[in-house]
Amino acid sequence: MLESLGLDAAGEALYRRMLACPHEDPVEAGTHLGFSQSQIDAAVGRLTVFGLLCASLSRPGSLRAVSAPAGMEILIARQQAELAAQQQRVEASRVAAAQLVAEYADLRSDAHGVEQVVGLDMINERLAALVRTTSRESMTFTPRRAMSPESMAAARPLEKQVLQRGVRVRDIYLDSVRNDPASVAYIEWQTSLGAQVRSVPSLPTRIIILDRQVAFLPARSDDTSAAALILTGQGTLTVLCALFENTWNTAQPIGQAPATDARGLTPQESAVLHLLAEGHTDEAIAKRLGVSTRTIRRITNTLMSQLQARSRFQAGINASQQGWISRLAC
Repeated sequence: MLESLGLDAAGEALYRRMLACPHEDPVEAGTHLGFSQSQIDAAVGRLTVFGLLCASLSRPGSLRAVSAPAGMEILIARQQAELAAQQQRVEASRVAAAQLVAEYADLRSDAHGVEQVVGLDMINERLAALVRTTSRESMTFTPRRAMSPESMAAARPLEKQVLQRGVRVRDIYLDSVRNDPASVAYIEWQTSLGAQVRSVPSLPTRIIILDRQVAFLPARSDDTSAAALILTGQGTLTVLCALFENTWNTAQPIGQAPATDARGLTPQESAVLHLLAEGHTDEAIAKRLGVSTRTIRRITNTLMSQLQARSRFQAGINASQQGWISRLAC
C-alpha cells in the first residue's frame, strides 16, 4: 500500500505492527511478524532513514514508531522533494542538451528554432537588438560570483531603457554575488528602478528569456563568449520558463539574509551538502557555487562537525539517516 511512497513491504509491515502495538520494540514486532534478524535490521534501517522510527522517551535506548499522520506527512514531503529535484535535473539536462547540439551540429538560422551567433561582438549586438524589442518580461540567470565593471557599465543603459518601458525584469544571481560590494551596488540600482532580484546557491548556465518567446544562452559551457544560442522553439521555451520559475520560487531576495531551513542550514550550506553527497570535489563545488575552494572547505568542516562525522563519506551517511538528504535513501 505504501510502496508508491517509497516504503517496501517489510518496512510497511513492521511500521504497521509498531503502530498497532506501541509497547513492542522493533525486535519484538519483527519477531511477531516472522522476520529474521537480518530482515528486522534492514527494515529498521530503512524506517529510521525515512524518519518513521525515532528514539523512545519512555524506553531509553529503544525506538518507537512516529504517529500515522506524522509518518504519512513525512513520506509525502519526501516524495515531493524527490520529484522536484528530478524535475530540476531534467530541465537542466534539456539546457545542456541544447548546448551540445549546437556545439557539434552545423546549425542554420532557421534550423529547429535554433540560431547560433559566433564571436563576442556579434553576441552583444544580437542580444542588444533582442532586448530592445522586449515588451513584457525579461528573466535572467546570472551565474557569476561577481560582475565586472565593464559588464555593469555596458548593461546599465539597456537595463534602464527596459525598466522604463514597464518590462517586468526578474534576475537570479548566485548567492556569492552578495559578497561583492560593486555587484551589490549594481543590484541595488536595478531594484531602485523596479527590477526584482533574487539569489540561489547554484545555477546551471547563463540564460536570458525575453517575453517567453526567445531564449539566449551560451553555446558552450567552457567558453561562454565564443558562441551563443538563440532559441525560439516553443517546447524548449516552455522547459526553460519552467526551470526559471522553479528556481525563482526557491530563491531568496537579495535584500534579505538567506533563510535557514529547519536544521539551521543556509541554502548555500544545503547545496554544498548535496554536492558532497553526489561525490563532487571541493574544487568542482566551488566553481558551481561561485565561491573559493577555501570557503567550501570551511563549510564542509562545519557540516561534518554538525553531523558528527569524521569523513565526507560518513557525513553523507549521517545526513541521509538524519533526513538531511532525502534522496540518498532511495
